[in-house]
Amino acid sequence: MRRIYLVPALVGLLTSLAVGPLAAQGAVPKQKAAPAPKASAAGTPVAAGATSAAAAETPAADDKIKTIDGFRSAKFGMNEADVRAAMAKDFNAKPDAIKAQDNASELTHSILLSVPELLPNGGAAELSYVFGYKSKSLIQVGAVWSKGTDTAMTPEKLFSNANILRAHFMGEGFKPDSIAVNMPVAGGIVMFRGSDARDRSVILLLQGTFENKENNQRVLTPTSLLLFYVADAKSPDIFKLPPGQF
Repeated sequence: MRRIYLVPALVGLLTSLAVGPLAAQGAVPKQKAAPAPKASAAGTPVAAGATSAAAAETPAADDKIKTIDGFRSAKFGMNEADVRAAMAKDFNAKPDAIKAQDNASELTHSILLSVPELLPNGGAAELSYVFGYKSKSLIQVGAVWSKGTDTAMTPEKLFSNANILRAHFMGEGFKPDSIAVNMPVAGGIVMFRGSDARDRSVILLLQGTFENKENNQRVLTPTSLLLFYVADAKSPDIFKLPPGQF
């Protein structure tokens, strides 16, 4: 069973990405028969099929900004019993199909569910619902696509899933100054990151291995795709040692 490590990675993503719309800086996912990557306005390559950063700059009124309150029927702040009921409603999940897992370092609790077609034709994914250390309520929902969730998964399928989800999120109306796309990070590319008016976030991360190709172009071969809905990535409800204790 995979360990769900909620916050350090997500906080790192949020703090390492500069504020404002972003395009890729010299990294593209590897795909079979991929067309040459298009250049951004500044001449830097972007992932094939990427939406330009300029498209993210369209202003949006506050009342039209996307609201992130959880995933489907599972809402941030719900207790475990209510989330289990939401999973049954959304995916017809039987009680014995939902697995539990504890995080020994963050002292959070998670429940996991395998879903065959979370994304149409996207292969099986594993959902994780994470409950906070103090609140015991829902603070994050994640989805993972990989060989571990579906033995038939391929790099091409992961890249296709990432493109479909990125295009969807680009049209959802997140805060314009919170949007980042195609941003290389350690071990992958943030395909999309966006927040709502209360700084609740969606993060889409394509993970894999990089290779240096012609013209110093870094090419990513995907191994997994991670999607996170996070209530508070900057100050999460996880265990932390009190200041001055050590």
